[in-house]
Amino acid sequence: MSNIAQINVTLYLHFNYPCMPINGIVSKSKMWNLWHGCHKLSAGCKYCYVYRGDFNRGIDSSVVTKTKSFDLPVQKKRNGEYKIPSGSLVYTCFTSDFFLEDADEWRVEAWQMIRQRDDLHFMMITKRIDRFHISLPDDWGDGYDNVTICCTIENQERADYRLPTYMAAPIKHKRIICEPLLEKIDLQQYNIGSWVEQVVVGGESGNNARICDYDWVIELRDLCIKENISFWFKQTGAKFIKDGRLYNIKRQLQHSQARKSGLSC
Repeated sequence: MSNIAQINVTLYLHFNYPCMPINGIVSKSKMWNLWHGCHKLSAGCKYCYVYRGDFNRGIDSSVVTKTKSFDLPVQKKRNGEYKIPSGSLVYTCFTSDFFLEDADEWRVEAWQMIRQRDDLHFMMITKRIDRFHISLPDDWGDGYDNVTICCTIENQERADYRLPTYMAAPIKHKRIICEPLLEKIDLQQYNIGSWVEQVVVGGESGNNARICDYDWVIELRDLCIKENISFWFKQTGAKFIKDGRLYNIKRQLQHSQARKSGLSC
């Protein structure tokens, strides 16, 4: 298949099946960072990219505040049309955590906007799946069709803590995010083929990045193939080991090198 044909297929799948996992950042998607700031929680947070960026701008990342984009999904143009067009995938709360305790009151209104814009698909990533139930809408039931909630696991300890809660949670669309992948993670006991749509894997970026090993990536990929679920090798990270050799990979090449590996499937 040619590159143009592949792009056309990807766009078709996104606009007709917006919750279907795609191994890449979705074209023409939107970003909705309704609050900013977070509190470091576990090992994966140690060299948080948001903290790094905020430090360079003189911003205290531990202070959680609403943003000017809080009501973005329901904002309209002068002609009355929504600023975010119908059918868009909306990456939600990527400079914080949607289930952060500081945002418990704000989240009530956020859920209302998500329910109102049921023509959009909202995707969020959390390290706080154990707080998922707090401020949940009364009509949530077994989940909204237009919401994907992804759970981050960076090591085996966090996998074993978060995944039992995540597996049992009433969420229609689930994806496991192993990023930054800090060690070998064994997911075989979790029967992921029966409830997970995709596993995303990536190494850590930044000057202080910890090592990501090719063998850890391959083990997760092989399990996804066995379980017949989507696997996306998103980025190598800054320090990547393959066949015993350490590669120091520049930031601008970390995503492209992961793509060139051909591991995503």
